[in-house]
Amino acid sequence: MPYLVKDIMSSPVIVVEQEDTAAHALTIMRRHNIHSVIVAPPKAGEPYGIITSTDVRDKIAALDRDPRGVKCRELMSSPIITARPDWTIKQCSQRMGELKVHHLPVADDFGRLIGMVSATDIFMAVEESGWEN
Repeated sequence: MPYLVKDIMSSPVIVVEQEDTAAHALTIMRRHNIHSVIVAPPKAGEPYGIITSTDVRDKIAALDRDPRGVKCRELMSSPIITARPDWTIKQCSQRMGELKVHHLPVADDFGRLIGMVSATDIFMAVEESGWEN
């Protein structure tokens, strides 16, 4: 499979603030047709967080919580673990499997977030490679 993470990642990275409500993050995710958002750190140098559709399922729906009363900082997982743009989809798939996650932010050589790769992105790349001769 010839794909690298940089070939299949989504960009730009969609970011919400820690004090935003979960309802706001959910609206952003729906409007962008994505299943995860990055949560900005409160201060430079502090770690980023991530909110995924799994967090919504486990921390809001399963607990019957009102997303208007939940802050993104309460919902996020932090610190994030990142993928590299030059990883193969095999390397990325293996790392996601080890971590048991479906989304990985992608960081450049300077640690800047430049994209997001999901299990769906990998699925689509694998499916497309099946059509190559």
